[in-house]
Amino acid sequence: MSLPQQQPSSIFELNFPQSVGIYQTYEDAQKAVDYLSDNKFAVQNLAIVGTDLKSFERVLGRKSWGTVIGQGVQSGITMGLLVGLVFLIFAGGRALVLVAVALGIGLVLGIASNAFAYSLSRGRRDFTSVTQTVATKYEVLCEHKVAQQARDMLQQMPGARANLF
Repeated sequence: MSLPQQQPSSIFELNFPQSVGIYQTYEDAQKAVDYLSDNKFAVQNLAIVGTDLKSFERVLGRKSWGTVIGQGVQSGITMGLLVGLVFLIFAGGRALVLVAVALGIGLVLGIASNAFAYSLSRGRRDFTSVTQTVATKYEVLCEHKVAQQARDMLQQMPGARANLF
């Protein structure tokens, strides 16, 4: 009597994954998988996983009342136009007037909400920035049943730069 084989609960999961290579860039990991694919390996048994994550924040500039109001204008115009377009779709004869009113209300609310939030911050975090999470290494994982085959094939890859196990 054989036991039923466990199925992954997600497309991103592998059954009993094993590492077959660690790469410094995503492109190198992608080349390794492409090499395996070109050599008829069953690549559906593979996954590329970014590891050693770090958060990277790029400071764009100083936040001032001018930038706060400018951002409020941008968000207000966006919200006003969105609501105005909904009115335009469903309203009858006075649709353009409703769009203009929605745009005006959106501007006022956008500026007011940004100004209120900025005044509450009291000078803390007086800059604008964007944040991104990036991986510093990329690991190619493989289903356990064919992991050794993948390792053997990757050792034959020309110019391979992986830490193979």
